[in-house]
This record gives sequence, structure tokens and C-alpha cells, in this order.
Amino acid sequence: MSSISTPGSESTGQAEPRLKIGSHSLASRLIVGTGKYDTLQLMKESLEASGTDCVTVAVRREKLYDREGKNLLDYIDLQRYTLLPNTAGCYNATDAVRVARLGREILRSLENPGADWVKLEVLGDSKTLLPDPLATLEACKRLVDDGFQVLCYTSDDPIMAVRLKAAGAASVMPAGSPIGSGQGILNPNNLRIILEYLKSDDPNYPVIVDAGVGTASDVSIAFELGADGVLLNTAIAHARDPVSMASAMKHATMAGRLAYRSGRIPRRLYATASSPEEGLITSRPW
Repeated sequence: MSSISTPGSESTGQAEPRLKIGSHSLASRLIVGTGKYDTLQLMKESLEASGTDCVTVAVRREKLYDREGKNLLDYIDLQRYTLLPNTAGCYNATDAVRVARLGREILRSLENPGADWVKLEVLGDSKTLLPDPLATLEACKRLVDDGFQVLCYTSDDPIMAVRLKAAGAASVMPAGSPIGSGQGILNPNNLRIILEYLKSDDPNYPVIVDAGVGTASDVSIAFELGADGVLLNTAIAHARDPVSMASAMKHATMAGRLAYRSGRIPRRLYATASSPEEGLITSRPW
């Protein structure tokens, strides 16, 4: 029997393909953020427990040094993790493009393979943190023209998802719910439509659910819907026990993907007996 290749998994009978995003290939389908942890040591332990091999860093908002003067990058094993710089905190296309270029230069200096890609966020307002669709599309086009492989955060609007893919996004990343809200997958029907539309001509096109995850079951649901990956941060960093929650997210990733690939039974209105009725002596009052 072959085994699933996700780190920490056990034999399942199905070989799990790696997640391919542009020219990058990831063993784990869980991408984890590096912000909001109480300490850098706690972040390090949580990343290890999650099984991820890709971590995202907010180039604009991330403090490379904490209040004790410790450097964030000293707690990230650059031989183990591919860094994914992101443009969190940008509210227009020009700022997003500038921050993406800054992230590229930082990663080039570190000789990290993540220098050629970026997670694009262009937000509409600071209260909802919902994306600005027009500015996001503009920034995506500019970054693609500049040679970036763009992983594009967007709302769960299928039409915008199609336009971002057409603009050259290496991956479209619809939100499950607002950033940091912990509400989980609020609109599974829209996610199903996005998956259908984006994969109609390329079944391997990567769709990654980004934002709103609160607990392990949310991760499983995203994968059971057919998502190729999940990106999260707050659900681990603000959990009561971040390291244990990170481990839960790793196992939810494995379970959700395996359930999706195994094929769930159809939903039925009425019961279906688990044991066959042939040969049974039955009596009914009608």
C-alpha cells in the first residue's frame, strides 16, 4: 500500500500528490502565517506542529524584531520552509505592488525559493478587511507582468475569481469568511461554483481557501468541498493552546483531503439500511 505524503501521515492506501502552485511544489497543503503569536518561540513550535512547509510573512506589517529584540527570521528554518511574502495592510494597487517588490528583494537576499511569488492582498477598508476587487485585479495584472507568481486573495465571488485567473494568477484564494473572524466557511455554495469554474479547463488549477478559519473542522470542510489548500494564521496563533491547535489543523488537512478523494456517499432524504433485508422475516402493520 502507498502512503499519503503529507508530513506525519499514516498509511492510507492513497498516494497524495504534492500541491503545485506555479513552479512551486509543497508537501503539505496547509500554509500557515507567522503573525499574532505571543512569542516567537511559540510561533516556531506551532509551525513545526502544523506540518507545513510554507509560511507566509506580511512584509509591510510584520515586525522582524519583537519587544525583546529577537528577529523573526531567526525562528524560521529557511532550509525547511519556503517563505511566501504577502501584501497584508495594503489598500491600493500601487502600495501592493511596491510591497511585493520589497518582499522579493528581501527573499532574494536570503536565497529563499519564495522570492518569485507573492500572496496578494488589496483591502477595501480596515473594518471588514474585505478585498477591493478592482484594485486587486489591477495589482494582479501588474505583478504578473513583473514576473511574479501571484496567489490572489479575493472574496467568494465566482465572477471575480474567474477574472483573476484570466489575469494570470497562479492561484485564486477565496475567503471562507472575513479575515480573523473565525466564522469558518460561510458560503460553501459559492466555493463549489468557484471550484467548478476555475477547474473546468484545468482540473489541477490550485484553489486555496484563505481567511476565516476558526478550528479544525473548518479546515476539513474546505478540503471536503474540493479546495486544494488552506491558508490560516489567527486560528492557531490565538488559540488557547496554539501548538495543539496547529497539530489539530495538520490532522484536519489530512482527514479532509482523504475524505474528498475517497468520495462521500450521496445525501438521501430517507434512511438506507446498513444490512441487506433479503432473507429476513419481517412484519409490518400495513
